[in-house]
Amino acid sequence: MNGLFIHIEFHYKKRMNTIVDDINRAIAQRIRLEREARGWSLAEMADRSAVSKAAISKIERGETSPTATILVRIAGAFDLTLAGLLIRAEGAGSRLSRAADQPVWRDPETGYIRRQIFVRPDHPVEIVEVQLPPGRRVTMPGSSYAHIRETVLVKSGTLTLIEDNERFDLEAGDCLGFGPPADTLFANETEDPVLYLVVLARS
Repeated sequence: MNGLFIHIEFHYKKRMNTIVDDINRAIAQRIRLEREARGWSLAEMADRSAVSKAAISKIERGETSPTATILVRIAGAFDLTLAGLLIRAEGAGSRLSRAADQPVWRDPETGYIRRQIFVRPDHPVEIVEVQLPPGRRVTMPGSSYAHIRETVLVKSGTLTLIEDNERFDLEAGDCLGFGPPADTLFANETEDPVLYLVVLARS
């Protein structure tokens, strides 16, 4: 009986160690992604978090596991709580995004419908489908493009896009890559809905 207990305890501890290692790897990857998404060097991250450059480098490479105190400092530098950082690290979800599971949000003011086709905290690419009703417009501030690169592909209808005072009228099949961050207006000036895809990546 004692032998069986020791055997079970050994495999339980081994499994827990594996889980802890997986979480630590996810945290290391999340910290690197958060830093790179903001365009921060290791030195700038060290200044913002009060954690040494060497320590951050070792954490990101998975050579050391950060303490709770260090994680709180790092999370604070990202304007996140510790829980927020951990959720981002652990909440990757499935690589498969089923149509039935894709979250849909409707803007109560414009009727703009946004379907999140694909997003993962450990993946640099995000895909969104948008339906803009006739006669409606939505403005996105330049700050929302600060650390991403974005492309728009029109699937049906006509989308008018004004980026930094430059106008583009996009028909079905037309694709536009965005320039430097600037306030951008998405407008449907027709009598039919327009459907388009937004594909963005962290720069």
